[in-house]
Amino acid sequence: MRHSIQPARVADYESILSLNEAALPHVNSIGVLELGALAAHSFAFDVIWSDQSVAGFILALTEGSDYQSPNYRWFSKHYPRFVYVDRIVISDVFARQGCGSLLYSRLEKFASEVAPVLACEVNLRPANPASLTFHQGLGFNEVGQQETGNGEKQVSLMIKSLR
Repeated sequence: MRHSIQPARVADYESILSLNEAALPHVNSIGVLELGALAAHSFAFDVIWSDQSVAGFILALTEGSDYQSPNYRWFSKHYPRFVYVDRIVISDVFARQGCGSLLYSRLEKFASEVAPVLACEVNLRPANPASLTFHQGLGFNEVGQQETGNGEKQVSLMIKSLR
């Protein structure tokens, strides 16, 4: 199967939002206005296509954004420079076909030019063992944990050194 990565376009938002909502509770729900705001402040917002379908996407921010995510704020307190993966979602149809690795590979190439670490979080509660294994396999290591959503979620805060 042939995959291609392109910057996300407004025309892709419907597919992106559909993928995002299908990935709940492992990512937070967002609407088109919030997606547009995140896109406007993003360091990278890429879509991976497989044939004619959106197979997944990744959205990342750098430090210094006015983003109110508690996980983003945690990294802001602990790291002066970073690229934060706010969300990566791969369609179940394209899972385990290398799409996530391709998105991260492209992101790392550009992120390494602006920051020493790539940051993300993975849910521990509700558990997301596939994502945890995936991120550990890419070289991410846990640097902290925190509860969010009034105790409904617990996340592993992870970084990968880019230098």
